[in-house]
Amino acid sequence: MRRLSAPLVISLLVLLLPLVVMFALGTGTVNISIVDIWQAIIGLFSSGSSSSSSNFSSSSQIHTILFDIRLPRILLALCLGVILAISGAVMQGLFRNPLADPSLIGVSGGASVGASIVIVMAGGWIQSGSALGLSAVAAGAFAGGFIATILVYRLATSEIGTSVTTMLLAGIAIGAIAGALNSLLSYFADNDMLRQISLWQMGNLSTANWSRVAMVAVVAALLVGLFPRDSRALNALLLGESEARHLGIDVQRVKRRLIVLTALGIGTSVAMAGMIGFVGLVVPHAIRLLIGPDHRWLLPGSALAGAILLIIADSLARVVVAPTELPTGILTALLGAPFFVALLIQRRREI
Repeated sequence: MRRLSAPLVISLLVLLLPLVVMFALGTGTVNISIVDIWQAIIGLFSSGSSSSSSNFSSSSQIHTILFDIRLPRILLALCLGVILAISGAVMQGLFRNPLADPSLIGVSGGASVGASIVIVMAGGWIQSGSALGLSAVAAGAFAGGFIATILVYRLATSEIGTSVTTMLLAGIAIGAIAGALNSLLSYFADNDMLRQISLWQMGNLSTANWSRVAMVAVVAALLVGLFPRDSRALNALLLGESEARHLGIDVQRVKRRLIVLTALGIGTSVAMAGMIGFVGLVVPHAIRLLIGPDHRWLLPGSALAGAILLIIADSLARVVVAPTELPTGILTALLGAPFFVALLIQRRREI
């Protein structure tokens, strides 16, 4: 595949992102035109209106749909897409494997077990739909993800350092154990709990609100601010760990920092929206094919593309089986898997 100019691709993604946000704002069970969206945005900053009561009621309804329902969900999808894609790019660089995924360090499996434990043990709170129950699931998922990451890191670390190969194998082992624990919890769960676990593991952004957006936005901003600082180190690691050390890179410290930040990002993502697959795998791989492996461009390009992909996927999930909603994680898998297969076929032809 012929590579494109990295600044050109980044510029196109920057221009595309607001267009996708506008598309998502207007898409849903109630379609809203671009004109109505602009009028609603302008209305936020205008002092008042002398319109009729019917027009006021209509504009108030549009305002509620746009800014109380859709915008928090769009911004949550944007931030989660950034987190998943940029974490995937970092993991692919760290493992020196373009097919690596953030879940390889066990955080997704551990988060799934943590959430399932809370759902089974605190089923009454969950079924009541209280904010306490939802926050308990998120806290359980976050704690489970971090515990799994610590176990993987400890298993892969010895006196001579952290082995990436051992970390990969430990992540696979922890993932298998997490899958077994999830099956065990599902076996003992009643029908309502089992449905809660299944829906949560499918990945869903329907619980978006401004408080969740704020929490995820802080984590996304942290990753976007810190990951690019290690772009030079990731570029050096592509040559091998010994070569990176000769170039003055503190490999052990870089590994530790990147793993902790990735665990924070993926743990937050899984805690807030459940399991959303393929974004952290497909997006960085596609951007790498377009612009090359230089992490100075790969990281911001992956972040932008991940945000765009997840916004589009969530928008389609809201309308593809209207009036009901399809879990976003299912749609990302349906979109990501064929695209990934196409990339592999293209790469095989080039070889």
